[in-house]
Amino acid sequence: MKKQLHLYYSGKVQGIGFRYTVRDIASSIKICGWVKNLTDGRVEVLAEAEDGDLSSFLEQINQHFSLYIKETNSEWQPASGEFRDFQVVF
Repeated sequence: MKKQLHLYYSGKVQGIGFRYTVRDIASSIKICGWVKNLTDGRVEVLAEAEDGDLSSFLEQINQHFSLYIKETNSEWQPASGEFRDFQVVF
C-alpha cells in the first residue's frame, strides 16, 4: 500500500549535499516527492511510495548521514498520488 512520509531533519544537514543525496536515494528506489532546505537550518522531505520502499529510504538516509542528523521528526499519512518523480525544491 502506498503511503506518504513527511520528514524534518535537524542537525548539520545543510551544506553537506544532503538534498542531492536524498534525491539520488529516492530515485534509485522509485520514491516520489521532494526535498528542500528550510530557513531555520532543517531539511524537509515529502516522500511517497510503498511502505517497504519508504522504510528502505529512511534507512539509507540514516546510514549516509547518521553523523550529521541530530533529530528526525516524521509523520506517516495516506499517499496523495500527486507526485511523479523526486525533486530538489528551492
